[in-house]
Amino acid sequence: MKILLVEDDERIALALAEALTDQHYVVDIASDGQVGWEFVEIFFYDLIVLDIMLPQLDGISFCQQLRRRGYSMPILMLTAKDTSTDKVTGLDVGADDYVIKPFDLQELMARIRALLRRGIAILPPVLEWKNLCLDPSKIEVTYQGKPIHLSPKEYRILELFMRHTHRVFSRSEILEHLWSFEEIPGEETVKVHIRSLRQKLKLAGASADFIETIYGLGYRLKQSA
Repeated sequence: MKILLVEDDERIALALAEALTDQHYVVDIASDGQVGWEFVEIFFYDLIVLDIMLPQLDGISFCQQLRRRGYSMPILMLTAKDTSTDKVTGLDVGADDYVIKPFDLQELMARIRALLRRGIAILPPVLEWKNLCLDPSKIEVTYQGKPIHLSPKEYRILELFMRHTHRVFSRSEILEHLWSFEEIPGEETVKVHIRSLRQKLKLAGASADFIETIYGLGYRLKQSA
């Protein structure tokens, strides 16, 4: 899952980003609302953690703009303001949850997990495509019942394909989904991971083109038998 953290307090932002990264989330940090908005226009995010008191573009306005433009990802607001009016305002403009500073880190992480679960609640707990199964709860991949051992990035690429079985992903889209802004490598990196993923699938018994190349567009799971 990829999370955008919009927080102008560097100490809080770095501590929270470290905690989220330790839980295997991909995290981008924006130190003001305008930069955060620019990130949203370029990259895909599963959730946004948004401070209210921000320079350039405040959190309330940021949230309003997101919902007016049709963005539906969960939004968790952070703020030092703890009056009922502030909470109601945040929720009324489209936030899904609201946490008061100073916050308990474990509680905040639990709220983030809860919001992310809402976003994938309609998806099956075990993803299947032909003879391939991916179990997100166990982080386990099998082909015809045989386990396949993947690197973290290979696993995430395969999960992305299996959550969107008919969609073609370009290399740049894969990078945007699965790498943070600060660590995004060249597109050749995606090619290397795809090649390795195909080799491991082939060793497990899948066809060499189980992940097919749509020339000029990108990659997807092979549609035909």
